[in-house]
Amino acid sequence: MSLKEQKYSVLVVSSSKSFDSVLSALLPDSSFCPVVTVPGIGAAKRILAERTFDFVIINSPLPDEFGTDFAIDICSSKETVVLLFVKSELHDETYEKVMGHGVFTLPKPTSRQIIVQALSWMASSRERLRKIRTKTLSVEEKMAEIRLVNRAKWLLITQLNMDEPHAHRYIEKQAMDRCIPKRQVAEDIIKTYGF
Repeated sequence: MSLKEQKYSVLVVSSSKSFDSVLSALLPDSSFCPVVTVPGIGAAKRILAERTFDFVIINSPLPDEFGTDFAIDICSSKETVVLLFVKSELHDETYEKVMGHGVFTLPKPTSRQIIVQALSWMASSRERLRKIRTKTLSVEEKMAEIRLVNRAKWLLITQLNMDEPHAHRYIEKQAMDRCIPKRQVAEDIIKTYGF
């Protein structure tokens, strides 16, 4: 799926109706759906406890918090890309605080063109996070398979008095002969000899 075909879910945290209306015009349903807007950090935390979003856009300051700590927390614990709007006189200081955590920042006021460009950077960043997650899952699955095969080998060693190389060859041969993955052979051994 190309980036133009991808849809991104967006949580907007803003207490400014004018900001919300400008931003909503830049988030067409064809690329951004759903777009949920909440007026403060407390409401944002409640909704994030229920579901995840691809993007979180924070218009600081907010009535209950400035927004930097919340932005850092999201980037630290979720696969969400965060954009933090701050007053131009606070931008450099805020950027220094959040840049190491992966939070994007923009000074306000800013132009529509810069917001659109920032949204495209966020999309690129989100896709990179998706690929990293896919690789991580692949590695985790491989590690789980290795643990399962090792457990099956241990059962063959303890229950059938095989040595480790023979148990290893047995699992590989069963997988080849039966045209099934080693994981399946290991699961069958564990069902048969496990306790």
